[in-house]
Amino acid sequence: MDDTCGDRWQARLVERLRARLAAETAGGAEVIETHISRVLLAGEVAYKLKRPVRLGFLDFSTLARRRHFAEEELRLNRRLAAPLYLGVLPITGSLAEPRLGGDDPVLDYAVHMRRFPQQALLTRRTLTPDITDALAERIAAFHEGLPAAAPDAPWGAPEQVLAPMLENFRVIREAVPRDAELHARLDRLEGWTRRTFADLMPVLTTRRQAGCIRECHGDLHRGNIAVLDGRPVIFDCIEFNPAFRWIDTMSELAFLLMDLEHGGEVAQARRLLNGYLMRTGDYAGLAVLRFYMVYRALVRAKVTTIGAAQHHHGDASLEAALRGYVRRALALSRAPAPRLVILCGLSGSGKTSLAAALSERLPLLHIRSDVERKRLFGLPPLARTRAAPGAGIYAPDVGERTYRHLLALARGIIEAGYGVLVDATFLAAGQRCAFRELARELGCPFDILVLEAPRAVLCERVARRLAAGEDASEADLGVLRHQLASRAPLSAVERERAVFIDTRGAPALDALARILPL
Repeated sequence: MDDTCGDRWQARLVERLRARLAAETAGGAEVIETHISRVLLAGEVAYKLKRPVRLGFLDFSTLARRRHFAEEELRLNRRLAAPLYLGVLPITGSLAEPRLGGDDPVLDYAVHMRRFPQQALLTRRTLTPDITDALAERIAAFHEGLPAAAPDAPWGAPEQVLAPMLENFRVIREAVPRDAELHARLDRLEGWTRRTFADLMPVLTTRRQAGCIRECHGDLHRGNIAVLDGRPVIFDCIEFNPAFRWIDTMSELAFLLMDLEHGGEVAQARRLLNGYLMRTGDYAGLAVLRFYMVYRALVRAKVTTIGAAQHHHGDASLEAALRGYVRRALALSRAPAPRLVILCGLSGSGKTSLAAALSERLPLLHIRSDVERKRLFGLPPLARTRAAPGAGIYAPDVGERTYRHLLALARGIIEAGYGVLVDATFLAAGQRCAFRELARELGCPFDILVLEAPRAVLCERVARRLAAGEDASEADLGVLRHQLASRAPLSAVERERAVFIDTRGAPALDALARILPL
């Protein structure tokens, strides 16, 4: 094929292929177009072609490049969605009579994929807590299993981080040249981006040195996630530009969080973030999360403008989408005032359940002593140490170390601009005092939630939880007896900031949310 054959030539090729597949397939065939691809849908399969375009961030202009990137798409997507990616097929024959496969001269290449119902996409369905939890686990495991960029690789260098951010502004301004209001907002966002980048330079450098730059998915938003057989499947990663793929893992997560919030799934976005952080422990990444979320909102704005330009006509929905993403970026650039909340209570009092529910209602990140204690020893949350009370990882010195670790995490989270909810027994007055002093030092509101239940209820819950073996807590009845004997009551000063909650019934979350305004 002549490599100078352009986009219109491919459109005719795809239409003839569609007509052929429609005649051969029950239910016909259809074509879906994006700004960089054409996808033929026929029966239970799909064939994806790279459009012969050259944009600032990709080049599919030659047959050789389209073949290379089709093979890259197959390789990369099999990491997360192997059952969906079947192979790369040549399109042979002639423009008048093209066919898939064969030994004739190649006209183009298509990624052969297994088709799934469009209703399976997260853009078409409400995200449920179980799918959110599975998604957080899947992304975290994927990121943890990726190799870090080599020290001499260019990926993740601060200047490379900033360049695509500034490119977003250029593309949008050129696409919408006569909109003073939009340009004023872009000016504000560009100024914020440059200032925040300068402030974060040391953090970006540290994260690169720490191995946080990895060969990620690169395009992790709701439209690239489907729920198949009850589990989330992530597909359609970026194959065309390694700079968009070799990124900070927090930049990857930021895209999905931004997209979920933009789609109205705020509670599930918070649940996803908490689940991811509990699995990875990458709380240091919060320092750059908002920076990357703003960037990702503007990526979507840029892609919207490119799509509008390719349609060659005004489209009210595309214009509304563009402005919506710019507004989202502005909202994300304004961090809310953080708050420090501690949950106190004996084992079985319901701290973790309440913390999980509150962290979906309010912008509070949930950190848990049972998880962080084990992380200090390189143990997963569900590891069973069978240590006796006061021994092993539950020795007094380890307890002190755990509370110091929680205090350091809380400090980092608040300094990154996020509220935090600390889930621990807080039996000792000194443990509670340290967090009250941290809030005073950082100038943020401080609250104590004290969870209470009768001894018989606590015993029943602890025994049931231990038998199930599905929680990070290893507390048994012996631990509970030790806690009952050693807890220090709240002082008069502490009681002024405390809310006492009887957890025999379901806590009134709406009332608590009003008590903790953010």
